[in-house]
Amino acid sequence: MSTPAPAATCLAPDDVRRLRATAAFVREQETSLLLSRVLPGLDGPELRAVADRCRFSHAALLVFPADRPGTRSALAACGLPDDTGSRPSVVVRDRLAARHGLDAADLDVRILRPAVRGPDGEHRTVEVFALAVPPASPLSALAVHEREHGHEAHLAFDVDRPDALVLRGLRASLARHGAVADGGGYNPHEDGTVFYFATPAGTKTEYRRMELYASGDHRDLLAEHLAERPSGHRAAEDGRDGTATAEADAGAAVGAASDALAAETLLRLLTGAWTTQALATCAELRLPEALRPDTPRTARQLATEVGARADALETLLRYLAMLDVVTEDRDGFRLTPAGLLLREDAAGSMRPLALMYGGPFYRSFAHLAHAVRTGEPGFEHLHGENHFDHFARDPALAATFDRSMAAGARMFDPVPAHPVLAAAAAGPGPRTVVDVAGGTGELLERVLAAHPALRGVLLERPHVVAAARDRLAATEVGARCSYRVGDFADVPGAGDVYLLSRVLHDWDDERCREILAHLADAMPAHADLLVVERLLPDDAAPSLATAWDLHMLCNTGGRERRAGAYAALFDTAGLVLVGHRPLPLDAHVLHVRKR
Repeated sequence: MSTPAPAATCLAPDDVRRLRATAAFVREQETSLLLSRVLPGLDGPELRAVADRCRFSHAALLVFPADRPGTRSALAACGLPDDTGSRPSVVVRDRLAARHGLDAADLDVRILRPAVRGPDGEHRTVEVFALAVPPASPLSALAVHEREHGHEAHLAFDVDRPDALVLRGLRASLARHGAVADGGGYNPHEDGTVFYFATPAGTKTEYRRMELYASGDHRDLLAEHLAERPSGHRAAEDGRDGTATAEADAGAAVGAASDALAAETLLRLLTGAWTTQALATCAELRLPEALRPDTPRTARQLATEVGARADALETLLRYLAMLDVVTEDRDGFRLTPAGLLLREDAAGSMRPLALMYGGPFYRSFAHLAHAVRTGEPGFEHLHGENHFDHFARDPALAATFDRSMAAGARMFDPVPAHPVLAAAAAGPGPRTVVDVAGGTGELLERVLAAHPALRGVLLERPHVVAAARDRLAATEVGARCSYRVGDFADVPGAGDVYLLSRVLHDWDDERCREILAHLADAMPAHADLLVVERLLPDDAAPSLATAWDLHMLCNTGGRERRAGAYAALFDTAGLVLVGHRPLPLDAHVLHVRKR
């Protein structure tokens, strides 16, 4: 690259910004994560099935160089050198002509595909549609409109080894999660077929269109796809530079493919218990401690260290490789970043969660049908007591449970920046934060570390207070912590900010009202209450809260709630919900004050 001058001369600053942003986006995306963002309802086994069949290949945008000859040098100035040359784009030309009421012959739209590399070095491109718009051109209004609305911007996924069943299954899966047929075509020059979709309203990217590209001639399936477009969008369209394709009705074939993919999806769901137990066994055997990210080890080498049969361990390892917990090559198995989180000494270790979900909670989920029929938690039906009492009688199990709660503490990271805590820290005199049922102090530690002017009080059960005291004493905030043993009736007064994290979801509404009444009685009039919980969505959007709602039903008798339900509970205690902010892992922090 010589100088940025060509970009400044040939491309408007907004086009330069969009090109660079698109290139950065293409370089960073991982296929399965991107699919889950484009189609938010696509997750779990079905996401894995779709991601197994296609890979992210490019993102496209439309730019408006001042002159066509300078386009390639302008791309190079943006870090996108292109040596493939340009060629006409019939599909974008015709879409622009139809959208703006122009003669397609007056629009010379070109395609350039500068190459970039993905996060693992894979070949990708930025697909650039370029329409020359000189200064004072009558097309200037078109350029302004298209820059603002980005109609031609889209994400593209290449289908691996496409055949009729795979393509019908992919289209059915995308449609099931809100993607709508939006044109396509066959390009005889590339011998490739394009299927365009409009992404659902809840998509979590800025892109409103996506493309499936299948090598080969699939015009029969394309006819089915075009026939599914909503009325008003059924004008004949072309492929990447393709030919118009006739429509046909092949609904029965689509239905058969959808049934096949639905059966595979259900089968993956039914075997989810195997995944839970494989991860729990991995943690129990301490395989992550025996494995390393950088040094491969064979199943035979590992078997001696973890006390297992080599052939059986290899079966487990290959399943874990399918889950991306380990990776396998000809020299043996290595630990992946996900597997690293199952090590006990990892920062934010999730080993305790694996042991809980594959142990006590796994066994209680066998009684989910009883919980659904009667409302009695499966855990109580199995053990004859609630999980708090059961764990309290088993110190080792209680310690694992407390550590499992700490494993979800990533949701706490933004909490210290809440304006309520910042205001308390800036206030005159000593200010106190009271963490009610705060576990071993993961949230309180974060708050006090962010605000040295604050002091903390932790209220918990005796064995938890002992663990919290030991843990916090080793941190820089330990000297600013004090501890109180007790229950919700023992909430200390004189606090300035009260924290109540992941507590209310453990209980039914009656017990929640009692807890909140104790808090309201203890809180001074000026105090604020910050409640951390997962909120159920107000619509059918996928959410971790929905999964945890089922977990609470089966294991605690509690429930996740919508914001309105929490507001009603607060109201019964003389409290008012001021507002709430999102946190990681689908959690929220709710700001509550006395009425």
